[in-house]
Amino acid sequence: MEGVNSANDGTTGAAAGRRGTRPGTGSGSGSGAGSGAGVNLLALRSHNAALVLDLLRTAGDGGISRLELAERTGLTPQAVSKITARLREDGLATEAGRRASTGGKPRTVLRLVPEAGHAVGVHLDRDELRVVLVDLRGAVVGERRAALDLGAGAEAVLGAVTEAVTGVLPGGRTPRASGGASAGGATAADAPAGGGDGMAPREPDAASPGEARGGRGLALLGVGVALPGPLDHGRGVLHRVTGFPAWDGFPLREALAGRLGVPVVVDKDTNAAALGLAVGGEGGSFAYLHLGTGLGAGLVIGGSVHRGARTGAGEFGHQVIQLDGPPCTCGDRGCVEALSLGAVARGDVEEAARVLGAGAANLVGLLDIDVVLLGGRTVTAAPEPFVRGVGAVLEERARRTGQDAVPVRLAPGDGRAVAVGAAQLILGPIFGRGDG
Repeated sequence: MEGVNSANDGTTGAAAGRRGTRPGTGSGSGSGAGSGAGVNLLALRSHNAALVLDLLRTAGDGGISRLELAERTGLTPQAVSKITARLREDGLATEAGRRASTGGKPRTVLRLVPEAGHAVGVHLDRDELRVVLVDLRGAVVGERRAALDLGAGAEAVLGAVTEAVTGVLPGGRTPRASGGASAGGATAADAPAGGGDGMAPREPDAASPGEARGGRGLALLGVGVALPGPLDHGRGVLHRVTGFPAWDGFPLREALAGRLGVPVVVDKDTNAAALGLAVGGEGGSFAYLHLGTGLGAGLVIGGSVHRGARTGAGEFGHQVIQLDGPPCTCGDRGCVEALSLGAVARGDVEEAARVLGAGAANLVGLLDIDVVLLGGRTVTAAPEPFVRGVGAVLEERARRTGQDAVPVRLAPGDGRAVAVGAAQLILGPIFGRGDG
């Protein structure tokens, strides 16, 4: 994606209007022309800074020069200089040495400062809680795990999450936003990318790197929470979580933001894992199938997480493949989840893999994806039979259709895929990912 230039700082209000604005910053129909242009200008400045930040992130410790940043973003060298100067001022970028050039003096290269900001990722499973602390590059620098009963009620679950988030932060202090910032109901998109948008002046009440701190000066950007669906990602409200219908209508984002005092984003566990995999370098279109205490799918289409209009995409486990089959916790019968987990309970992993493969074949036929990735504790307990079994079903489908078989692989992550992906719900918008 390219940036847009202007004479001042690499942005134009008109172009910003074409590209749209961040949630919470767009002008309504009653806004005047002047105020609308100003808001759109701020949004585009954030967009350009995010492009630069993402290139700094992917460049690693070797860094990248300002000239390369200009070439790869399409911004002018002057715009890049202004953006990088602000990023250095904010402590998000620093010099990484000099690199020989084809002519003239050596070029100064810049790199991201990973420790300049952190995010927390929370995986709320039906019987377990996993919390990770990651830096700006997504590297895990802290982790906590604890037993959890998702059916114990809101007060118990919120208390467990608060305790775990507090425990993963250096110093064990509950994160609070300083400077009077109010995080209730906030999302990562509401906070300026990278501690301000890289060019535009910060608003006094905006949480930015260095303002929301949790112990020993650690800059906490927010908390991403991932759990079984269904739920409303946009509003952070739970629906009838499979097996736990009492959560229906609970405003989890608002409740946790009020307790933690930092921005909170809520999404399905499979969507979070898929986002983390995409950020980590998995390209193209793929399905992440998560078989743990339940079964779901995270879908990445054309490089972006596909949630659907109501965050309803990916309810993979509840496709019925056996009419009048065994009852499922969702209330239906013959679901892939019920059949696969039932086989696991009987000790028949091969049958569980075959059932999972039948569901995966339906998905491949519907979406024509490039690869199927498997994860979740049930899969990681016996990875080879699952990869082999699902792959065999897809190979048989390929023979029938005359197409190449879609490959099946074990997803990376060592059991952290969902929690790490949840942290990317916070980091993604900072680096220009609109699906965070």
